[in-house]
Amino acid sequence: MLVMNKLRIVSVIFLAAVSIAVISSCSDKRSTGWQYAPNMYEPIAYNPDQPNKNFKNGQTAQTPPAGTVPVGFDPVDVYPNTAEGYQLASQSLSNPLPVTKPTLEEGKTLFLHMCSHCHGLQGQGDGSIIKLGKFPAPPSYSKGTSSRGGAMKDLTDGKIFHTITYGVNLMGPHKYQLTPTERWKIVMYVHELQKLQ
Repeated sequence: MLVMNKLRIVSVIFLAAVSIAVISSCSDKRSTGWQYAPNMYEPIAYNPDQPNKNFKNGQTAQTPPAGTVPVGFDPVDVYPNTAEGYQLASQSLSNPLPVTKPTLEEGKTLFLHMCSHCHGLQGQGDGSIIKLGKFPAPPSYSKGTSSRGGAMKDLTDGKIFHTITYGVNLMGPHKYQLTPTERWKIVMYVHELQKLQ
């Protein structure tokens, strides 16, 4: 008898739970149910075009402080990929990095990984790709003549940086493969290769 009462109680509880589940699932077809992480649907942050009471002028989008640089800004962006931009870069761009042994070593490593397959280990235009005989050799940094005029050993910081950024002739642009700092390190190492005889 006691077992029968326990069985009845368990079956009544089970039927009640099933009934509640069925009734609650049928109540509102448009309901998405409980939200686990409501912040994903209702953002706390302000959108740039919304009014914002946290600032004196009431705007969310504020003017950046003087001297700040936008994310992804490249200083060569102000020098177009033209002959005039190349000359302007030559006159106004100079390497902002100090010449130190670690920086030169990093420049050498970057040069070996990104440039030596065409320019060669010593910058003589005898890289492994050129040895295949399918492409013309780039000019030597110490003895060659630039396709834009002048000796390669006389190229300035700005000219080298501009060329690495935008490419020239068969050399493709490296703007998206190398950060500006990495390009400046390569420029520093190329100046060392210009001194070779």
